[in-house]
Amino acid sequence: MAEKSFSIKIMTPERDFYEGEALMAEFNTSEGEIGVYPAHIPMTVILKPGVLTLTQEDGKKTAALHTGFAQIMPDGITFLAEAAEWPGEIDIARAEAARERAEERIREHKEDTDIARAEIALQRAIARIETLK
Repeated sequence: MAEKSFSIKIMTPERDFYEGEALMAEFNTSEGEIGVYPAHIPMTVILKPGVLTLTQEDGKKTAALHTGFAQIMPDGITFLAEAAEWPGEIDIARAEAARERAEERIREHKEDTDIARAEIALQRAIARIETLK
């Protein structure tokens, strides 16, 4: 029988963001959204900006999780993320303004605009906004 919970560790360049236990983790990867339970097969995935949802015995925790990598092992997941933010750390007005700027850069598509960078900025802003919903 599979373990009931597994360890979660989230690290960013600025801080050790979170360390604890979860029954399940859901997050975005370069291949799409993934849900991980204890005893998952080992794998490494590339993170895309999105909402991380940790299901725990006492409820769910959400955070905005940005680009990086995740190492999935049967007994836990280690996230190495460029940035991670709890809902209380997100300024909704700033996130909405960033979304609008990124959408405008993509829409205008000027010759000197780095579209890939604008798309990542848009994904980050959307992740922040979705985390607050």
